[in-house]
Parts: sequence; C-alpha cells; structure tokens
Amino acid sequence: MRSLFWRIFASFWLAIVLVAGLSMVMGRVLNQDAWILSQHPALQGVPEQWASIYESKGQQAAQEYLQQRKRDFRIDTQVLDDSGNAIIQGTFPPRAAAFEKRQHDDPRRLPWRRLTTEYTSPSSGDTYLFIYRIPHPELDDWHRGSLFLPVSALGIAFLVLTALSLLLTLSITRPLGQLRGAVHDLGQAAYQQHTLARLSTRRDEFGVLAGDFNRMGERLQDLISSQRQLLRDVSHELRSPLARLRIALALAERAEPEERVKLWPRLERECDRLEALISEILALARMDANLGAAQAVDITALFASRQQEAELNEPEQRIVVAVEPALSLLGWPDMLERALDNLVRNALRFNPAGQAIELRAEQTDGRVRLSVRDHGPGVLPEHLARLGEPFFRAPEQTAPGHGLGLAIARRAAERHGGILELANHAQGGFVASLVLPAAPQTGKPH
Repeated sequence: MRSLFWRIFASFWLAIVLVAGLSMVMGRVLNQDAWILSQHPALQGVPEQWASIYESKGQQAAQEYLQQRKRDFRIDTQVLDDSGNAIIQGTFPPRAAAFEKRQHDDPRRLPWRRLTTEYTSPSSGDTYLFIYRIPHPELDDWHRGSLFLPVSALGIAFLVLTALSLLLTLSITRPLGQLRGAVHDLGQAAYQQHTLARLSTRRDEFGVLAGDFNRMGERLQDLISSQRQLLRDVSHELRSPLARLRIALALAERAEPEERVKLWPRLERECDRLEALISEILALARMDANLGAAQAVDITALFASRQQEAELNEPEQRIVVAVEPALSLLGWPDMLERALDNLVRNALRFNPAGQAIELRAEQTDGRVRLSVRDHGPGVLPEHLARLGEPFFRAPEQTAPGHGLGLAIARRAAERHGGILELANHAQGGFVASLVLPAAPQTGKPH
C-alpha cells in the first residue's frame, strides 16, 4: 500500500534536497574560474585584442591597452610567455606581487581573485598566458548584476516545488472534500455508496478510510431502513387489534346489558393481545439499549429456569436439558433469558404432544451453542432466510404470534457478537440455536 505518510515525508525531503542541492550547484558554478572568464564583461575579448595590438603595434601599445582597461575596470593583468617570463610590464605592481607571494599558503586572505587563461595567436602561433586579478568588491558587484541564470534556475526550482506541493495538496484536500460531502449526505440520510466508490480504490490511508466509511454508511442505511420498516410494521400490527377493539366497543355501546356482558371477554382478550404485542415491541427496542458491562452467565441455571417455567405453563409438554460441563460465557443474562424464552415458547407452539423439547448447550471451536429443538413440522426451506425478521411469519404457521420472538432472539445474539441459526433438523422438527463467542479462559494461579 502506498502510504500517504511516506508520500508527504518523501515530498518534504525532496523539496529540501532539491533546494539545497540547487543552491550548492549554483554557488559552485558562479564561483568557477571558467564561468567568470566567460561571462565577466571586462574579460571578454581581452586576449584576442591584446595579441592583435602586440603583434601589429608593439609592446608600448600593448602596455597602454592594459593600463586603459585597468582604469576602466580596475582589473590588473599580466601576460607571460611559454617560459613564464613577462612579455610586458603589465599592470600588477611589484609590491602587490610580493604580498601575493607571501600569502601563497592562504590565498583566501588576498583582496583579489586570481584567474588565468591561455591564448594562442592564430597569426603567429605564439601562446600567451594571461593572469587577471579582480578585486573582491568588483567581483561581488558583478555577481549581483549577473544573476539572470541563477535566478532562472531558482525560478524553475520554485515552479517544480509549487507543482509538487499543489499535487500533494490536491491529493489530500480533494479526498477530504469527498469525505466531507459523504458525511453531510449521511447526516441527511441521503448517502449513496457510489459517492466514495472511486476514492475507495486508492491504495493509501484515504482508500482504507473510504472503504470503512462505505461499510459504515451501508450499515447505517440498513439500520435506518430497518427502523423505518419496523415502524411501518408496528403501525400495521397495532392497527388490527385497535380496529377490533373499536368494533367491540361500538358493539358494546349498542348492545343490551345481557349482550354487553358477553362482549367483555372479547374486549379483555383484545386488550391482552395488544398488551402482549406492545411488550414484545418494547423488548425488541430495548435490545439496542446500553445494558452495562457483560458478566458471567450461568447456563445451567438459565436452562433450569426456562425448563421450570415451560413445564408450569404447558404441563403436557416435556423439556429435556443437556448442558456440557465447564461452559464459559460472558453476556447479559436477562437478555439471553428473554431470547431463550422466545425460542422455547416458539417450540411449545409447534411441538406435538408426547415428544420432548430438547435444550442443549455445547461448546465447539471457541463458540457456545445454545439450541432449542422441537419435533414439529418445521419450516419450508424458502422461508428459512426470512425467519427472524420483525413481524414475519411463515405462511404455513397457524399458531398465534406476532413474528417478534425470533427477531428478539436474533437481536440478542447480535448484541453478544454471535448469530441466530435457524434450520430444519435432519431427523425432523425445527432447531433454533444461539451461537455466541465463548468467554476467554483465564489461567489459575498455582
């Protein structure tokens, strides 16, 4: 993955190296003898002109030419032959030559810059050695006035750095803008997954963040959709008992006292149904509430209480409990008790008389399975996937209910980090299992 951190880090140090390197290179270039000899206006064409004057007019004219250039440019010039002897007197005083000789070990202490160049005359074939001595103030003034090339180079470096900075800035601000728009859309419940589809393909931190945001947005959209669907289902489910209550009340108002007495059980029955429905809706809503810290769950006691209550409510039914020893589970006992209660009551509705309902707890691969099996008719395979949706009841189910029991059990399993498995048993009947993560084992001190 191309990390955004390393991209910023590399761009920062690339800029520093580029500027520092260019400064060093330009400093060395500007300080080279060849650069000064080829660019300084006081040195342009001096060897050619001097050689022409010397060979055509003699030593006196050549000496006067050098003296005139010293008056104009304040630069001393010496001209030597192949043997190192002075051809003419030149403009460099003997006293200055003696001082220069004494400073031979440390030429940086000299008040001038010493430059040398050779010139071979095309007419005579003689070779002349020219020695220039330029005072440092004169050289500094010329440097300040001849910065076109270095300024151009620095300008190019500035443009390169600006382009790099612009690309780096855009690579950061544009994804941030897209994420900001996605957050705004999510806040307005109008988030679309394709909004960050292109950004999620990036192989850096923004790509990872966009992928996580897409998954979060998808999950939130699903939750919002499920909540809206739940509200619609609740409204629909509440409308039926309320309508029946209204009809019963209207009939009671018009009925004679004797007939009104017969209507009271119907009213009570509808009120009980409405109360049971509201209780299940509230139980489903409480599954998302903050229940505090998880605690150890006594599975044996939990199964025993469900067995006693089921046998008390349905004496003709028999409950068989099988719990593996040393099971370890962390969670919220009240939530698991409500989930198991719904699974057991669902099994009681469909289990035929004479067949035992099996409650089993076992642990495999680090997960605890709490299962409830009945010997009823089971569910058609095409309806298994929708079982557990709020208010969904398979068409073949004729037993009374509102379709919230399995939804409550599924939500309880999800709150514990597990799942609700629903399937037809291979030997007949139906089995519902809460598959939950087992509690981590802690070592005991010796």
